[in-house]
Amino acid sequence: MKPPTGDPKMSRRTEKHPLQRYNSPSRYLSASLHLAGLSSFAYSFYFLYLNPNELSQGFGWHLKLLTYGILSIPRIIGLALSAVTLLLAFLADVTVSNRLFKLKNVFSTITTPLEVVITILYWGIGLISPAAVVPTHLKRPLFEDLGMHLFPAVFLALDMLLLSPPWTMTLLEAGGIGGLVAGSYWVWTEECYRQNGWYPYPLFEMLDHQQRAMVFAGSAVIFAISALGLKSLYGVLNGVVKAEVKRKL
Repeated sequence: MKPPTGDPKMSRRTEKHPLQRYNSPSRYLSASLHLAGLSSFAYSFYFLYLNPNELSQGFGWHLKLLTYGILSIPRIIGLALSAVTLLLAFLADVTVSNRLFKLKNVFSTITTPLEVVITILYWGIGLISPAAVVPTHLKRPLFEDLGMHLFPAVFLALDMLLLSPPWTMTLLEAGGIGGLVAGSYWVWTEECYRQNGWYPYPLFEMLDHQQRAMVFAGSAVIFAISALGLKSLYGVLNGVVKAEVKRKL
């Protein structure tokens, strides 16, 4: 076998995990996917800027909105974290930086399950009771709605499944992260209510304190299930790391 040629530092930086389907960081397919995701997120932020409403005038501004309409973690924060994740990925592609790539993977373990939770809650509850997630006078065009409540989950899931190494997240870790995220937003939502005198989401106005607690607890459970479900799906698509391979990695 011939020895590897070229810059050894570049070779180390671009070496991918044995189970990772496509090269990343890379200035080709990987960079194209990440740039497309960033463009989608930028349009969503632009739409939010151009369409203020009474919710944006209260305490917390758009930080109150998990899905710029309703439920669990602020939509603007979720969208911002997703944008940071793909920005790190794109910068890693452009610079072929393993350090940025690893940092993106850390963010991805939080933002990808989070966006899946947002998508499940928004569309799931919306199908049952649309007024519980978006006030009737604040409905958005379908494309903009998809841009905020579906596309982020799709772009992050594609990155995780096709352009990332396998996750090592355990059930305990997934539950802990989900509980921390849901608990933090519960505190934030109650502070918004204390400042404004109303909840930013119609659903929360319909529930008492105990029922809202159950919603947040359920969100944490869905987060854990989503994270472990993505991990399992990765294994189905790309294979799993065997014990003898783990010792070599």
